[in-house]
Amino acid sequence: MRVYPTFFKLAFSWMDAEKAHKIGFQAIRLVHRVGAGRLLAKATAPDASLRTEAFGLTFPSPFGLAAGFDKEGHGIEALSELGFGHVEVGTITGQAQPGNEKPRLFRLIEDKAVINRMGFNNDGALAVAPRLKAARASLQARHPGVRPVIGVNIGKTKLVELDDAEADYLVSARTLAPAADYLVVNVSSPNTPGLRLLQNVETLRPLLRAVGKAADEAAGRHVPLLVKIAPDLSDEDIDDVARLALDLKLDGIIATNTTITRDGLRSDAAKVESCGAGGLSGAPLKARSLEVLRRLKAAVGNDLTLVSVGGVQSGADVQERLDAGATLVQGYTAFLYEGPFWAAGINKYLARSSKERVGK
Repeated sequence: MRVYPTFFKLAFSWMDAEKAHKIGFQAIRLVHRVGAGRLLAKATAPDASLRTEAFGLTFPSPFGLAAGFDKEGHGIEALSELGFGHVEVGTITGQAQPGNEKPRLFRLIEDKAVINRMGFNNDGALAVAPRLKAARASLQARHPGVRPVIGVNIGKTKLVELDDAEADYLVSARTLAPAADYLVVNVSSPNTPGLRLLQNVETLRPLLRAVGKAADEAAGRHVPLLVKIAPDLSDEDIDDVARLALDLKLDGIIATNTTITRDGLRSDAAKVESCGAGGLSGAPLKARSLEVLRRLKAAVGNDLTLVSVGGVQSGADVQERLDAGATLVQGYTAFLYEGPFWAAGINKYLARSSKERVGK
C-alpha cells in the first residue's frame, strides 16, 4: 500500500500549492540538517548499473530533478539524498526578483498536473553562486567516486528588455559557471514576457555562442551548455533548433518546458480557467514531450545529448524516454504527487529493468 498519496490528500491537497511546496521542501532540508539524510542516502543510492555518461560527466543515475523545485540552490545536498542523479537549480536570473504576484501556483489534482506563473522568483546570480560552490564541495567530499551532478538553469531578468537580454544572461553565466557542472539557457518559460521570442534561431544563435564563451572563460574549463525548449514550438522550429545546436556544437537540448495549451484535461473547465495564465506541467504533457524527443533524436542522432522532461511519472515512463533516445530524464511535477521516495522507486525500477534485459 502506498502511504504518500493518502498523506498528500490529508496534509497538502487542501493547502495553497506554493505554501505546500515550501513546507515540503523545508521538511526535506530539515532531514538533511539533522544528519538523517546520510542514512537516507544509503537506502536511496542508485545501483551502480545506472551510472550514465553524458557530455563528459558521470551521473549516478539517468534520472534527475528538473529546474523549478530548488530555484535558489538551498537544498541541493538534501535532494540528492533522495536518489536523484542530478539536481538542476533555477531558473536563476542576473538580478534578484520577486516573481509574479501570488497566487501563482495551482494544482490540477485530477490530471496530476500543475499550472504555474512563478516568474523566475529568485535571489539572483550573486546570491546563489556561493550556495552552489558550497554544495559542490560537500558532494565531492561525500562522494569521492561518482557524485550527484549539479545543473544550473539561467533565464532573463523580467525588467531587462529583450534587446539587453544577452548581457543579462552573461551576468548569470560568468557568476554561476564556476560552480556548475552544466549550464542550461532557458528561453522557453511562458511566464517572463517576450522570453519565448528568444527561441527564434536568429536570436538564439548569438545568445548561445556568447553564453558558452563566457561560461568557459569564467570557469577555466568547458562547462557543458544546453538549451531548454518549449513543447509549443512547431515541428519546423524544433528542427531549426536541432540544426542550430549541432552547428554550434552545443552539448545538449532539454525538451521540454511547460506548455501554454490546456488540451485534454479532465479537471473542471471552470477550475482550469480560474487558474489563469501560466505553464502547464505534469501528466498531460507526456505525449507531446515524447513526440518532441523522438523528433529531436531523428534530427541529431548521437551527436548531442537529449534530456527529456515533461509528463514523467513512473519508472516505465523514464525507461520509455531512454528507449526513445534520451540519455538523461528529468521530472518535477510528479514529485509533488508521489512524495520523497519517488526518485528511489524509479531507480529501483530502472535497475531491475536493466538486469532483466541483460538476462534475456
